Amino acid sequence: MAVQAFRKDPDAVLDYAFDWSDWLASGETISVSSWTVDTGLTMDSNSKGDDSTKVWLSGGTAGATYTVANKITTSDSRTDERSFDVIMEDR
Repeated sequence: MAVQAFRKDPDAVLDYAFDWSDWLASGETISVSSWTVDTGLTMDSNSKGDDSTKVWLSGGTAGATYTVANKITTSDSRTDERSFDVIMEDR
C-alpha cells in the first residue's frame, strides 16, 4: 500500500487527521495515541477522540519530505500504526 502524501508550505500551520472508525471493532475506542514526526518538522499539538486522531504541524524546509506516524492502542488492547508523508514546497 502506498503511503499517503500531503503538500505543505514551510510557513503553514496545518492539521492532519486519521479516522480509525472503519478499523475499530464495535464498541472499541482509542485509549492511547502517540505521534512520531521526523526531525525538522514541528508537532505543535495533537489530540484524540474515541475513533479519530489529529496532529497540528508547522515548519519544515522547502524541498524536504517528512514522515509522520500515528500509533494507537485501543480499549481492547489492540495496536496499529498509520503514517503519511509531508512534502514541503513554497506555495
